[in-house]
Amino acid sequence: MKFNSVLENVTTYEAGKPIELVVREYGVNSEDVIKLASNENPYGTSPMVTQKIQELAKNMFIYPDDSMYELKEALANKFDVNDKNIVIGSGSDQILEFCVHSKCNNDSKILMSKTTFAMYEIYGKQTGATILKTPDDEHNLEQFSTMYKEHGADVIFLCLPNNPLGECLDKEDVYNFLSEVHEDTLVVVDGAYQEYATFKDEKKAIDAKDLITKFPNCIYLGTFSKAYALGGMRVGYGIAQEDIIKTLYKLRAPFNITTLSLAAAIEALKDEKFVQDSIAKNFEEMKRYEDYAKVKGFDYIDSYTNFITIKFEDLYSSKAVAQELLQRGVIVRDLTGYGVNAIRITIGSNEQNTKVFKVLDEVLEKLK
Repeated sequence: MKFNSVLENVTTYEAGKPIELVVREYGVNSEDVIKLASNENPYGTSPMVTQKIQELAKNMFIYPDDSMYELKEALANKFDVNDKNIVIGSGSDQILEFCVHSKCNNDSKILMSKTTFAMYEIYGKQTGATILKTPDDEHNLEQFSTMYKEHGADVIFLCLPNNPLGECLDKEDVYNFLSEVHEDTLVVVDGAYQEYATFKDEKKAIDAKDLITKFPNCIYLGTFSKAYALGGMRVGYGIAQEDIIKTLYKLRAPFNITTLSLAAAIEALKDEKFVQDSIAKNFEEMKRYEDYAKVKGFDYIDSYTNFITIKFEDLYSSKAVAQELLQRGVIVRDLTGYGVNAIRITIGSNEQNTKVFKVLDEVLEKLK
């Protein structure tokens, strides 16, 4: 059977390995598995969300409010924008897909950092677009500027902070670059981890309203999967000028998030204290990983997210380290597929991290 020829060059996205796989393949008890590969919030979501889901479970047979009025109103209040500036997606990556398909075909170009969220390239290649990547792994705006002036682009992706590495640009530098971009280029500012970056350093904070007011060709993306701990519910949002949002709605299927997902997101926004407390704990625990890396002589990327990237250079193979950890029930992300000899570790709870350090010590000793 023949399929669309552009799909021949599309690589399937590989998600973080699930707990069930480790149980099946390595015989580890499920309660002993520590999953630190998908940047989930180890502290879970607000008790208010859990209570609301239990109350509404009986309504699972009913389609959600497709206008998503209450969630849009809550987000509009949070970001001081109009509800017409908001689109809701099944995770923010669905809105990434909308953005690419709204602008791109096989004559288009998409500009991104060399090492960034894999779905940017995957969605781009689905349209037949040419993918342009900067030479450096981390975001380098001088390289972005040079490549943009030379090649142009229909879409530019800026991941702030960047996944899977964790670095983040200062807002002032981002704005300086955006001032060079033509009004017909759609710039996607992916703020999936912005809550963490803002907590750690105000210079990294991107205000969605300010962004789209100063640069009408930009769209800001956010998600409930990280700081709000609703990864299993799949709710994301985009904030942009009304003409962009209207276009993206032409690509949105009806009822694209569930009744329970909608309710969970609405409730999660009511408990910001819970979110801020979990972010504070995240950075307290991240300091332990930084100290561990220093003791072991490993480089790490200063992270503005809920994960840390530890580089092994020529000391160890990240693939071997990740595999040995997996066999012992600790799931991390090997970045070999990105061309980086490093592992990305989601910052777990205090108890989880203590166990990780112990197991990692055993693995490094074995692989000496």
